[in-house]
Amino acid sequence: MTAIIRHLERRDIEAAADLQRRVYRSIPAFSRQQFESLLTIFPQGQFVAELDGQLVGISISLVILLDDYSLHHTWAYVTNNGNFDTHNMKGRTLYGAEVCVDLAYRGKGIGHHLYEARRKLSRAMNLKRIIAGGRLPGYHDYATQMAPEEYAKRVIWGDIYDPVLRFQLDEGFDYCGILHGYLPTDPESIGNAALIVWLNRAYDPTQPTRLPPADFLEESP
Repeated sequence: MTAIIRHLERRDIEAAADLQRRVYRSIPAFSRQQFESLLTIFPQGQFVAELDGQLVGISISLVILLDDYSLHHTWAYVTNNGNFDTHNMKGRTLYGAEVCVDLAYRGKGIGHHLYEARRKLSRAMNLKRIIAGGRLPGYHDYATQMAPEEYAKRVIWGDIYDPVLRFQLDEGFDYCGILHGYLPTDPESIGNAALIVWLNRAYDPTQPTRLPPADFLEESP
């Protein structure tokens, strides 16, 4: 059965936070206030995956003016410590602030469908790119042997398997470097993240960023 991808709603908040707590035990889940902020500021960019009536994945994003941020930014800086009031409709960049999939449902294409929802959103809004800081959950096993840059290079070359970076590369994202201290509460990544980007080939620089139509999720891949 294929997961249903739809927008996050207020009735999903408790289940979404519970999912985060189960998947990332050392990374604090979003508070109700943070979810409420996302739904007030940019409801069009928040998605959930539902399978057999159960919430099994979430995707959180906002639009930013990329020039406002250094390429060596942190999650806290881009999201204003999780307040998400950095969302700016004048921006051309969709920033992926969170993707989370239930461990019991991995390998069923849920992550792919959530990433595809972001791509559809980017095309519908005429955004130039998607950027994110991707976790490196396998790095802690190699941290005493190599720097995160070396680790990422070996993942790209196929010598080491990292489930997140490998997935993102397979989803058409390009690796752009390491964000040191990106998420200090992530011990598996030792606080590091891979800076990744996906370019929207349909982007029209002569047109403004716009809110998407209500049915944009029905767009063919």
